[in-house]
Amino acid sequence: MEDELILKENPTLGDLQRYVRKMKEMRQLNLTDPRLDCMMLAEESGELISAVRKHMKGGSVGSGSQTGEIELEMADVLIILLGMANMHGVDLEQALRRKEEINKQRIWKRI
Repeated sequence: MEDELILKENPTLGDLQRYVRKMKEMRQLNLTDPRLDCMMLAEESGELISAVRKHMKGGSVGSGSQTGEIELEMADVLIILLGMANMHGVDLEQALRRKEEINKQRIWKRI
């Protein structure tokens, strides 16, 4: 059954979103509880932050703790975010385009 789950070469954001929908259905993962996905996003974001901190000059993590590779933690965050978008009926590509049109009108200041 998992062998039916194939991610296209050079996928679009929409392709990724469809892949995650199918993957979650096939693995019988959460498809309906947004609170669970919010908690999972926070957890995976924390793991990403720990991985980044571990690789920073002077960064540290507690003794005995392990952090994954930055790229894998980023992938986990993306998978959760894509699943949340599916759960809420959000087309992330269109949302990104819409948000960028808003951002183009802003004046960006560095502090």
